[in-house]
Amino acid sequence: MACHIRRSIEIEGIVQGVGFRPFVYQLAQKHRLSGWVLNDARGVKIEVEGDAAAVDAFVQALQTEHPPLAVITSLQTREQPAAGGSGFEIRQSVHGADARAQIAPDTHVCDDCLRELFDPADRRYRYPFINCTNCGPRYTIIEGIPYDRPKTTMADFPMCDACRAEYENPGSRRFHAQPNACPDCGPQLRLTDADRLDIAGDPLKEAVRLLSQGAVVAIKGLGGYHLAVDATNDAAVAKLRRRKARDEKPFALMAFDLERVRRFARFDAIEERLLTGPEHPIVLLRQRPGHSLSPLVAPDNRYFGVMLPYTPLHHLLLESFDALVMTSANFSDEPILYRDDEAAERLRGVADAWLTHNRRIHVRADDSIARVMAGQALLIRRARGYVPRGILLPRPQTPVLAVGAELKNTLCLTRDDRAYLSQHIGDLKNAGVLDSLDEIRRHLERVLEVQPRLVAHDLHPDYLSTRFAEEFAELPKLAVQHHHAHLASCLAEHGHPGPAIGVIFDGIGLGEDGTIWGGEFLVGDLASFRRAGHLRSVPMPGGDAATREPWRMAASYLQHAYGDDWPRLPLVERRSEDDIRLLRQMMAKGLNAPLTSSCGRLFDAVAALAGLREEVSYEGQAALGLEMAISGPKTDRLYGWDLAEQNGTLIIETAPLIRDLVDDVLAGVDAGRIACRFHLSLARIVVAVCRELRTREGLNVVVLSGGVFQNRFLTETISSWLQAESFEVLRHSLVPPNDGGLALGQAVVAGARYEEAGA
Repeated sequence: MACHIRRSIEIEGIVQGVGFRPFVYQLAQKHRLSGWVLNDARGVKIEVEGDAAAVDAFVQALQTEHPPLAVITSLQTREQPAAGGSGFEIRQSVHGADARAQIAPDTHVCDDCLRELFDPADRRYRYPFINCTNCGPRYTIIEGIPYDRPKTTMADFPMCDACRAEYENPGSRRFHAQPNACPDCGPQLRLTDADRLDIAGDPLKEAVRLLSQGAVVAIKGLGGYHLAVDATNDAAVAKLRRRKARDEKPFALMAFDLERVRRFARFDAIEERLLTGPEHPIVLLRQRPGHSLSPLVAPDNRYFGVMLPYTPLHHLLLESFDALVMTSANFSDEPILYRDDEAAERLRGVADAWLTHNRRIHVRADDSIARVMAGQALLIRRARGYVPRGILLPRPQTPVLAVGAELKNTLCLTRDDRAYLSQHIGDLKNAGVLDSLDEIRRHLERVLEVQPRLVAHDLHPDYLSTRFAEEFAELPKLAVQHHHAHLASCLAEHGHPGPAIGVIFDGIGLGEDGTIWGGEFLVGDLASFRRAGHLRSVPMPGGDAATREPWRMAASYLQHAYGDDWPRLPLVERRSEDDIRLLRQMMAKGLNAPLTSSCGRLFDAVAALAGLREEVSYEGQAALGLEMAISGPKTDRLYGWDLAEQNGTLIIETAPLIRDLVDDVLAGVDAGRIACRFHLSLARIVVAVCRELRTREGLNVVVLSGGVFQNRFLTETISSWLQAESFEVLRHSLVPPNDGGLALGQAVVAGARYEEAGA
């Protein structure tokens, strides 16, 4: 006779807001177990009862089959007396922070609705707005709380009798599904031309026809407009690049199903789970050799950014294509366009037609972007599907509004022991983006019922985000150093209070000494830090121009490594003597040549020296090119470097590295081999410095944060080498390592300092 047992399970880690409870529910159903699951202040609690073998299999599956973005740091089990009963339920959370209902993110169309969508006998057959309680728009249609239909944009569509009957029936899958609708009472498609005149025929069929003929079609989705073209059509992709003025940055793709994705990309089991998870982000996948897609989709890149359809409309559109380019309708890193009038006006001359509908989008939300790194999902852009899920903080804190960075801006609100990162907003370069920042801030405050008592911002006084913070005259403000915010962001994501060693590598951030930091080794916690080490600072000739022209950083590193006696490299030969003389004068006199320790700028210099990229068309392009070029054995020789000390701070001297690298260039070593040697050398430097800091500080926890740690090869190499030396390594997963996660760090630093001050 089978042994019948009951077991309680307590799980800690990144297990809230990642679809963990529905996963547990489905797993319990699969193993025919009774019991319950709920969130508590520490993580997730579960009780299951049933056959002992089934309970054991359930516990094992919790650790091996969990959602891609979940990270389990602790799993404790205890035997309990059997209680009997049948069925498994998701219970209400038991702690105060979850007592108030949280607004759900927008969710991809569920399998049940898809079956109805393609069933000719169903009354919603091929209806592009089919949804139920388990799927559909949420966050982007909510105008206020409580979350019910009158406070959503679906208030524009009174339900017909059939839909009302479903909505009021507790046994229906559409019971209290606020976006519930059908062809008789719900939103409708419309296809228009540049003059907003209807294009004759069925809107969906005509849109498919236009796309098949190479047209650029603007498509209204959940959180804004996309620009779409047939991804196999070179001329169409080239036209989109020309019209959008996007020369080389990769485009995102959407394909009908996994089978079609396999035709042009490779993915493993973890990437498949990420692709098909409830959030449906764009996932970076390795390109399959010999694919049929246009090379213009992702120039000089080994990866495609791929997503599966997440709305019924997408499913209907994608039936006829191998893949569509589905890029956000925006310009120069501005927020995605989402208002019909604005999209019609601003996309004139870009789109040939507009496939739109009459369901209003209340708040914009771009697509999320993720990749798998070291067997774990990593969000690079956090938006649709994840916002406004809360992030559990190490401890409750005062309500803080953090306004983020200048680039890849997001903002963050805290409430009790939760932090709520906004969706990706964009680069704060103009008034339009600032307007969007304030729009999203007001929306989050309203739906979360948060009134901040403190505003946190970057240390840089000229950032537009800093100026935005200054508009809150009635609230105290706190400036948070950029790289400390990166460290705190990763610590907070892991619920770790610190202290830790922070390896913070990125492009630009104002340091406490007035120079530009970016190749930092910090020692700190949520409240404070000190700069324990950094890459040797070099001039950044031309200031911001050096970020657009990597050859300038190459010149700076040559000057640092060789003085005036530069080797005769092709990069140097292409410059006139006057250009080089002017550059040297700028660096010598410090005229528009601020000092920087930036690791991102070191990547730029190496890419230029290796002959890969002397100018860029988008931020991070040179570093990406260097990563994509990597070839050769991982046991290859390393470039040299020195470690010095100045006033107790470790200084990593890069001149030997540059000289060794230049010797390779002069010897004709190919760029891929140089890229590999550089990455391995940088990884070895990180391990050596962390080892030295462990000896000095007695710390064994290392945080990896900053935009450079989007680089898979570097991050995986550093992580494995540190772990081999018994370091505990904390990396990002649910929060981007780039500046898209900075607001979280600002918020927790501000909260910790506020508490320390006894305010």
